Amino acid sequence: MISKRFLLLNLGLAILCLASGCDRQTKIVTHKNLEYTSYATKQGKQKLLLDLFLPEQKSSQPLPVVIYIHGGGWLSGSKDLCQKNIQKRQGMEKFIQRGYALACINYRLSDRALFPAQIQDAKTAVRWLKKNANKYNLNPDKIGAWGESAGGHLSALLGTSAGVKELEGNPKNPQFSSRVQAVVNLFGPTDFTKVPPAFDQPYTPAVEKYKQRPWYHYTKVTNRLLGAPVSKNLKLANLANPITHIDANDPPFLVAHGALDETVPLSQSELLVKALQAKGVEVTYIQEPKRGHYFGGDKGEYFAPKYIDMMLNFFDTHLKDR
Repeated sequence: MISKRFLLLNLGLAILCLASGCDRQTKIVTHKNLEYTSYATKQGKQKLLLDLFLPEQKSSQPLPVVIYIHGGGWLSGSKDLCQKNIQKRQGMEKFIQRGYALACINYRLSDRALFPAQIQDAKTAVRWLKKNANKYNLNPDKIGAWGESAGGHLSALLGTSAGVKELEGNPKNPQFSSRVQAVVNLFGPTDFTKVPPAFDQPYTPAVEKYKQRPWYHYTKVTNRLLGAPVSKNLKLANLANPITHIDANDPPFLVAHGALDETVPLSQSELLVKALQAKGVEVTYIQEPKRGHYFGGDKGEYFAPKYIDMMLNFFDTHLKDR
């Protein structure tokens, strides 16, 4: 359910924006390709990079941070979506206009490393941002995570798994927690064991014969992520499920999903919402009856303006001092 507080905040901020001109073009400073960690591979050193976007005019107070984690089935995509979006003024620049630092991260994809590498990278990025908070005028105690699809899964897992040893790995900067203070999960998987598989075998060219089955793409990318079908790797699948780790100390969540989604079942978000509510975690759930596995805009925006505003208002509620 959408809380009354959240709705009132949306209305108030909309009125404020009309009065003050929220769409003005704030100048943005870009710190591109910051190395937050690296790994030795057969191909040599693999650097993991993030881009950090800040308002040009330095704030008198440390900035809350929103971390964007890209989707792509844990197999494709990159942080570069953010810079393209900002350059075209397609919505992400609003985070900086609203007084946030926006950090967009790369992580190891499943063709290079199996789970839990992806969440370990996201946690390492959180710690790096906290370590470098003074350098970039960031508030280390006000960090939110946001992602769609596979990125939504990793954002949700960041929110529920702080301190889970198997997911923390051997962290750099262990003096800093990987805990975040707010999470947005847009149509991300939440329980791999609850989706009927299209095929129950490792992903190889031979399984193309199952391509017309429901959840084929979902099964393909999850099998790639785990290194085996879910049924043959239940322990790892459960470790990867955000639902597994939920407790009452988890941060507030905003969960949104399209009812017409044929890539990640709507039930995945419903399961997450019910599990969060059962533990007393604050959660706002929005179901879009005419949307599928994409929340794009009419003008080619990767995220339609209404969803950018929805997320901003949620983060304002939980990452800014009122």
